[in-house]
Amino acid sequence: MSFFELHNLTTGYADKHGARTISSLLNAHLQQGKLTCMLGPNGAGKSTLLRTMAAFQPALDGQIILHGRELSTYTMQELARQISIVLTDTPKNMNMTVEEVVSLGRSPYTGFWGKLHEADWKAVDESLNLIGIEDFRYRKLSSLSDGERQKVMIAKSITQETPLIFLDEPTAFLDYPSKVRTMLLLHRLTRALGKTVFLSTHDMEHALWIADEIWLLDREKGLTTGTPQELSDTGRIGEYFDCKDMTYIPESRRFAVTLPE
Repeated sequence: MSFFELHNLTTGYADKHGARTISSLLNAHLQQGKLTCMLGPNGAGKSTLLRTMAAFQPALDGQIILHGRELSTYTMQELARQISIVLTDTPKNMNMTVEEVVSLGRSPYTGFWGKLHEADWKAVDESLNLIGIEDFRYRKLSSLSDGERQKVMIAKSITQETPLIFLDEPTAFLDYPSKVRTMLLLHRLTRALGKTVFLSTHDMEHALWIADEIWLLDREKGLTTGTPQELSDTGRIGEYFDCKDMTYIPESRRFAVTLPE
């Protein structure tokens, strides 16, 4: 079921010199309980689109609809109960413990003083166990690997108990096994918890194997959506990514690289 929709959306930035458009006339929707990956070259506008969808910055034109309501009409408090965000930024306070970071996900529910009650601690416990980082509970972020810290931030987003989780390049700084494990973990969240997970990534082959839906974004070609199988069969993935030295092979969902002679 679709509950998050883009209608003729234009993204970009407005300043004293006017508006600078990044992407325009974007139409798409997210399916509830599915993992959707957004792919595109550098400069395609993926991060700008994700930030706009998360209400970090306003749209230049068009609409974003969440649960039948324009996104811009939500208060920040309301949005914090609908969308959780996992960014690639390194946490500012690396001396915080895993428990302290994950418990921050309860802030939309704890009121002005931020005091956690029994139900809040239960949500923290469940997230730590689900992600498999209960043993890290009292360790500081500074003692963890990049992959472990990424799990902590995902656990924090689960503790926030939102139907939507957005992630910006969640595997960017991970080694190959950690990339695969993170993508499989995100896929598992859609099945175990019914979360709708949307992420931007450069890990094309992982996305094409694991995602339920793919968004292809390019400054010139615009936005194309579909299942990995549909986009492979129609040749759309090749249209977005084929170049002189790299060709997409639909049968294997992989790219063949031509080495120089």
